[in-house]
Amino acid sequence: MQFQGAEDESSKLSWEERFESGRDAVIEILKKVTLYVFVGIGIGAVIHGYVPVDAMATYMGKDAPWWSVPMVVLMALPLYSNAAGMAPIMLALVEKGAALGTALAFMMAVVGVSLPETILLRRVLKPQLIALFIGIVTLGIMITGYLFNLVL
Repeated sequence: MQFQGAEDESSKLSWEERFESGRDAVIEILKKVTLYVFVGIGIGAVIHGYVPVDAMATYMGKDAPWWSVPMVVLMALPLYSNAAGMAPIMLALVEKGAALGTALAFMMAVVGVSLPETILLRRVLKPQLIALFIGIVTLGIMITGYLFNLVL
């Protein structure tokens, strides 16, 4: 349904202009994501090369204490990345013996409830809503971590 006088912008664009617009959008996204991916690969390489396997198994492994999932969520608070940047880190953690649910909880917490993310949310939400958001998302992340550890 169009309003009188309103025209669909995409109908005015030629195929060449559409491809240029698409290319520009891809370049913009790559500029935003590339740094995070390389930082994630670097951190993953450090974890893979220098963190002892027994340390990962002790604190994040399948037989780790019950508090391992909340611990990794707290460790994630000062970090900030996107999911693409966290994928290499998660892979390195799992290869070193971390339980999948614990590694997944870490990844989700870095992406969803980190301190930098909370600061960004402060621009659009009241503190009470931010606290509610963090509480609900953190609870969901921990439940997901425990469920994955239980099943896998």
